[in-house]
Amino acid sequence: MQKIALITGASRGIGRACAKELARNNIKVIANYNKSENKAKELQAELIQEGIDIEIYKADVSKREEISEMVQYVLEKYGRIDILVNNAGIAQVKTFLDITDEDWENMINTNLSSVFYTTRAVLENMIHNKSGCIINISSVWGMVGGSCEVHYSTTKARNNWNDKGISKRARSF
Repeated sequence: MQKIALITGASRGIGRACAKELARNNIKVIANYNKSENKAKELQAELIQEGIDIEIYKADVSKREEISEMVQYVLEKYGRIDILVNNAGIAQVKTFLDITDEDWENMINTNLSSVFYTTRAVLENMIHNKSGCIINISSVWGMVGGSCEVHYSTTKARNNWNDKGISKRARSF
């Protein structure tokens, strides 16, 4: 049975690379995007040329309702989600004193709250199936911080430490 993967922020960068890698390994990929529709369609077309069908889905993961709709769509269409890659994120370069309340809320909602809400939305299905894998993409800035990216660094610190306080290393699929 083919596994089903949902990847947030899959139209560019790390998310795009994850989508390609999983799809090329016979995993059905639902590639989420928000603003980069052309890039998402390019990814889909590239893989279709290789004989690999992936699905793209537009949702703003900073909005809990759109996350719920996306996950519900995948569950209704495929019956399960085996792999969740929480990759979606935004960055912004500003000094601490220049970060507005809106900047802060947008960063927190996109980079941090989206991980919580997407994970919560898929977890019941994974628990029911007694199977699943959740991968949270982080950043080195979450370990060392960035002088002009305090709000970004704050949101990326969520994944970098295990229970012994030792930095985790990324693993390939």
